[in-house]
Amino acid sequence: MRVAKLGDLTNPIDLVSTTPDVPDHILKHRTCWLQVLAYLRSRRIKTSRKQIKSFQLNAPCFLGTIPCRKRSMRSIKCKNANLSVKCKNAISKQQNRKQNKLDSGTFECYFDNLWRSFSEDKKSCFTCLDSLWFSLYTKESSKEKVLRWIKKKNIFSKKYVLVPIVCWSHWSLLIFCNFGESLQSKTRTPCILLLDSLEMANPRRIEPDIRRFVLDIYRAENRPETKEAISRIPLLVPKVPQQRNGEECGIFVLYYINMFVKSAPENFLIDGYPYFMEENWFSLEGMELFCKKLNAL
Repeated sequence: MRVAKLGDLTNPIDLVSTTPDVPDHILKHRTCWLQVLAYLRSRRIKTSRKQIKSFQLNAPCFLGTIPCRKRSMRSIKCKNANLSVKCKNAISKQQNRKQNKLDSGTFECYFDNLWRSFSEDKKSCFTCLDSLWFSLYTKESSKEKVLRWIKKKNIFSKKYVLVPIVCWSHWSLLIFCNFGESLQSKTRTPCILLLDSLEMANPRRIEPDIRRFVLDIYRAENRPETKEAISRIPLLVPKVPQQRNGEECGIFVLYYINMFVKSAPENFLIDGYPYFMEENWFSLEGMELFCKKLNAL
């Protein structure tokens, strides 16, 4: 075999024609120019990058020259059926991912990223409880443990305490305001906000559990307030923007947190209630932009 000269290789097809030692079964290979080029290199036939690129673009395809048996219609139908099933399964999984409520792990991941996005100045007035603590508190076996965890949070030193809760597979948000103030205060009265994106489900149905929760928190801290005084802490349920379907409650709670942290007054006064927390508090378009930002975080 002779080594082809550069002059022989100007035309990419000449690359093959000037190499008589290239066997027919290589010339007619299904992968065409790649296999031919590999064969030439194995025989140490020199080629430049320019020639390789030209050969890649212009070399003929040998697939049509290879005799092959036609595929049966049965095999084609089977393949199409399998592809159809795979597509349906993929679409179904994607739809399920979009429609399912946030689980506690995903919620906490989103919340941690959201919390880190706030400035230290904003966060100084807030503290937050884990989203599972309220539901764990309702179980007698874990109640004392939860109260010990909350005690470490020093919630009575903060203006606001964010308490995301999930109850009966539904997310809502509790906010304790001014818990460090005296219950007899006329200016900074302690109060509880309950933000719920599904008002038709009657948010106050969990008020007894909330009242017991707050009472036990006060008792665990050995606060001097009486049971009667604690029971009179106002529980306010503002008419906040509502979800469009049954699967958005977790995202709404995250957006409530985002908007409340950014807009909370320096001093929360009952006289100013509900402040910005109204039915037109934010737009659904704004929430969709928030979701994109949250995913980016």
